[in-house]
Amino acid sequence: MKKIMILSTILVIGFGLTSCGGTSENEFDTSKTITVYTRDTSSGTRAGFMSGIDFKEAAEDNSVLVDGFVTKDNTGILTAMITDEYGIGYISLASLNNTVKGLLFEGVEPNIVNVMNNTYELKRPFNYVLRADGDFDSDEEEQIAKAFIAFIGTIDGADIIADKGAIPLDSTETWDDIKANHSICSGDNSSVTIKFGGSDSIEKIAKALTEAFVPKCGDFVPEHDHTGSSDGFKRTQGSEKDGDSAKHIGFASRPFKDTEQGQDGTQGQLAWDAIVAIVHLNNHLNDVTAEDLKNIFSGTYSKWEDITE
Repeated sequence: MKKIMILSTILVIGFGLTSCGGTSENEFDTSKTITVYTRDTSSGTRAGFMSGIDFKEAAEDNSVLVDGFVTKDNTGILTAMITDEYGIGYISLASLNNTVKGLLFEGVEPNIVNVMNNTYELKRPFNYVLRADGDFDSDEEEQIAKAFIAFIGTIDGADIIADKGAIPLDSTETWDDIKANHSICSGDNSSVTIKFGGSDSIEKIAKALTEAFVPKCGDFVPEHDHTGSSDGFKRTQGSEKDGDSAKHIGFASRPFKDTEQGQDGTQGQLAWDAIVAIVHLNNHLNDVTAEDLKNIFSGTYSKWEDITE
């Protein structure tokens, strides 16, 4: 009898907690408002994402987005989805980890294999741009910058790019095969600083590439300042190329615009990447369509119950 009374008391208390507290710890409340996170208008990730969901007008126009959207950088969106149970954002596949849930897109999982076989359609190029020939402060800077671009096109560079989650282009040569073409790397370059900037989606890859290349090229000093794809061209060959924020090498996580066509031979692609819609781990959603995402980011869907798998 005593055991029965204790069990009854526990059941009553449990019922009371449920009725007062609402949902259990693992239950996702679909009646909650969707918090929408996006990159700013200078972002290549934003341009690729909005184009991929048939919402191109939102690439550079905040007025067409849902009211109350939150602007963050790539790291900020990733961090927000760890804590914001009712948020949604998008990041580079190269930044995706197990602290958040990466959603399938049109039924296809975001991974390197599916990007390479073109079944995952929300993809974009990772591009680079150099300063124009002769527009470096020194011949040493120009030669090191060009040697670095050669390095990222080798098998050595491809291995690093793949290790950081992007999809490298095909390569048949190693750095050892071509290093004789870059005699600058055989000397002491410890007094030379090479400045990198542009897309922050490429920052992790760029830092890994420079870390590997520094000892192969005379211990030059790499300086990274990644502030968005639009700054990749602007600070190497564009309007800010001679300012305090000037760079030797810039990156863009999108195709270069018609207004960003630089000197022949100074621009190219280093990898492919996917863009992944992400949510909190407790979110029950696993798969989204382009239409779903457009409706979320335009404000047509305002609550999680508006979207069903």
